[in-house]
Amino acid sequence: MTAIPRPKSQFPQRFLPWLDVLAITAWGILLLKYFFTGKLNLLIHPNYFWLVNVAAIGLLIVSFFKTKQLLKKRRVDNLPNVQHLAVFPPGWGSTLLIITAILGFIISPQVFASDKALKRDVSDLLGSTRVKPQAFRTSVRPEERSLVDWVRTLNVYPEPDAYTGQKAKVQGFVIHPSDLTKEYLFLARFVLTCCAADAYPIGLPVKLGTTREEYPADTWLEIEGKMTTETLNGKRQLTISPTSIKKIDQPKTPYSY
Repeated sequence: MTAIPRPKSQFPQRFLPWLDVLAITAWGILLLKYFFTGKLNLLIHPNYFWLVNVAAIGLLIVSFFKTKQLLKKRRVDNLPNVQHLAVFPPGWGSTLLIITAILGFIISPQVFASDKALKRDVSDLLGSTRVKPQAFRTSVRPEERSLVDWVRTLNVYPEPDAYTGQKAKVQGFVIHPSDLTKEYLFLARFVLTCCAADAYPIGLPVKLGTTREEYPADTWLEIEGKMTTETLNGKRQLTISPTSIKKIDQPKTPYSY
């Protein structure tokens, strides 16, 4: 007597399209969550926010129509299964997207800190702005320049003595470079030109009257003072000589653009 083979379960085939819908929906919601919680500016330049939001809404629209299609198909349920050739088993791509989205919901994006900036030496931090100014804005007073403005200005005219005595009022986070003595700290900010993957730090050295241990790494400071020239690691560098150092909270937008 020949055994009659049991029909293969249709559950995985029925489940796989819903896995796609779940992955599309999760990513649409995740992108909108980053925007409404203010975390998107840690990941991408504000110029591209609209692109992210359009993508998020597009994903949710696709998810809506795909859900309608699957519900309709479920009522008919007479369409033949179409077999596709793929390197990976069916559902792997959607599963990976869902896992990534879940991690995105659980793990909040973090601001880059001094440990990433310390991978560069002082000379790199002083002269690494990739966006050059088209012209000097003489109407901007020195004390109104941000850290990025100062470094970009130095890129165009790098003679530090030209700025000696000018007032400075800048905000940034503290770095303790190992190649500077204890009376110096580095005030830095990260610059985002496109997304977090291309973020890079810039900053200026600060000469303290005391040891830098009073200001732990990653502490945000607002420093007022005057510009001076110091010789650091054999190079003449523009340096802030502070008259006032104030600890501040991390800004809502910690990156410069």
